[in-house]
Amino acid sequence: MSDSKASAAQIASWCLAAAALALVLLLHLLPALIAGLLVFELVHVIADRLPRRLFGARARVAAVAAIAALVVAVLAAAIVGLAVFFRADAGHLTALLRKMAEIIDSTRGAFPAWMVESLPSGADELREAISHWLREHAPEVRLVGAEAGRALAHVLIGLVIGALIALREVVAGSTQRPLAAALIARAALLGESFRRVVFAQVRISALNTVFTALYLEVVLRLAGVHLPFTKTLITITFIAGLLPVIGNLVSNTAIVVVSFSASPYVAAASLVFLVVIHKLEYFLNARIVGSRISARAWELLLAMLAMEAAFGLAGVVAAPIYYAYLKQELAEKKLV
Repeated sequence: MSDSKASAAQIASWCLAAAALALVLLLHLLPALIAGLLVFELVHVIADRLPRRLFGARARVAAVAAIAALVVAVLAAAIVGLAVFFRADAGHLTALLRKMAEIIDSTRGAFPAWMVESLPSGADELREAISHWLREHAPEVRLVGAEAGRALAHVLIGLVIGALIALREVVAGSTQRPLAAALIARAALLGESFRRVVFAQVRISALNTVFTALYLEVVLRLAGVHLPFTKTLITITFIAGLLPVIGNLVSNTAIVVVSFSASPYVAAASLVFLVVIHKLEYFLNARIVGSRISARAWELLLAMLAMEAAFGLAGVVAAPIYYAYLKQELAEKKLV
């Protein structure tokens, strides 16, 4: 059989991989997949830097096990730390939301007439509207809480699974049969695609966060403007920035609304800054990530649009990873 033709095992592995990736989205297991891939790739990146000459087979297994445990512990601590931060006085999301509601209430005169008509007339009306909405959507609110807890459990399980698979990689095993070897090859390509996309997205989010921090903590303070909740806004910018497009929309809205507490002019300046820096993140994401996976900007944008239409927000998050994996598979067969 020529190299250009696929074996039965390869075809079966492609079908199984496609089905698995679709089920990840349909069964809402994307957080577990991302967590597992993150641990797996971090362990590999760190373990590959270990000098092989200084470690025997058993010592290397022990070293990789220690690295895997450390990575899982650090990621779990980061999750807990974020939860503690947002519950602290400096990062209380409830206080931030309350402050945003007060700002909207006190700056009604700065909004156009058509927008004012749709805003609550006061804090009491706002609270009543929120209470009414919560009463009408109580089942959905409970479902969101349950889904959040389930997603957290999936993340923790994914962390452990990723660590176990990374440890399994360094243990010498018997020769794999054709289908198992083909599935391992699919998983390796998926992991490589994930590493390229996610590490690039972290760079983009970090870059956006640095510019936002400079604007909030340096530019505005030099102008004599001190916005509240700047630490929370910076943290939200980084975390939300890990989500393409949608994340920046959330963080940008919060920054503009909080800027109204200083003056409409500061809010306008914040809006201009965010349009210049952050609103281009959609294309920046496609450009940086695209350079890592040899994809043009329009390819990633089209993939994100199609996946969002099919799977919602989870599709937006998964689109760059899935498309990078598809591109890798096609490149392996020299089809693109």
